[in-house]
Amino acid sequence: MKVAYLSSQVTQPGSPIRRSDAFEHDYMMRALRPEFAERGMQILDICWDNESADWSRFDAALIGTTWDYWDRPDEFLKTLESIEQQTILHNPASLVRWNSHKSYLKELADRGANLIPTLWIDEMTDARYLQAFDTLQSEKLVFKRQVGAGAAGQHLLSRDDVRPDMPHAMMVQPFVSTIQTEGEYSFIFVEGTLSHALIKRAKKGDYRIQSSYGGQEEAITPAASDLQAARDVLTTLDDVPLYARVDMIRHEDGSLLLMELELIEPYLYPEQGPRLGELMAKAISARIRAR
Repeated sequence: MKVAYLSSQVTQPGSPIRRSDAFEHDYMMRALRPEFAERGMQILDICWDNESADWSRFDAALIGTTWDYWDRPDEFLKTLESIEQQTILHNPASLVRWNSHKSYLKELADRGANLIPTLWIDEMTDARYLQAFDTLQSEKLVFKRQVGAGAAGQHLLSRDDVRPDMPHAMMVQPFVSTIQTEGEYSFIFVEGTLSHALIKRAKKGDYRIQSSYGGQEEAITPAASDLQAARDVLTTLDDVPLYARVDMIRHEDGSLLLMELELIEPYLYPEQGPRLGELMAKAISARIRAR
């Protein structure tokens, strides 16, 4: 059996435009390849926008390090729908479409997820920029693209800061200081079962926890209440996804708030989860055989 691991031109080994954090792609392949091979499967990393790819020759496709999709979302979603017509796609295109726009958080909030208060501003103006500080009653706000990932196009700003150019639709949230004092939690699930958990910490003076900004990760054994909070997020979904990463941050009252439910192309931190490759291989093998 052959499985396609969808990557991108900015993560593929040997690419002249490879991202500085593309070593995470290598870590994922290193974790997956031997476990897939042990079960009679070959996993091949291939760019999602490879026009010569014959997806029908694969028994399944996993969305992996497609870390440029947010600049071409329509093309990406159209390509996924085409792939899905030729083979099994995980996670499925309909779920990806829903999860690709951060307004999915509104729906999760309606279903009971505990979120950071959020404003949705489709076109940023000076007036809307200043009004956001009053509405959210915070002197420090984080501005994020509604379609984006990895802190691309993200800003941490105070009321007195000059508004930077924000040409994209934005979501705005109060800055939660525990991102610096404690970090951000990630819970990695495969078929709804916890694989592992970790805490991600920003380098001193920063708040961005991604490795490309100097962030560091540490495997943890989560408290039962924290793990339940992450599981509660997954229960808001209609179906169990093959893989999911639940990113959360500590509220001042001690509870966890949902930052993101990553269902598209999340890095799954195999270095902190030695069983990830095995769990992923077993899950995809079972789904292929059940088809």
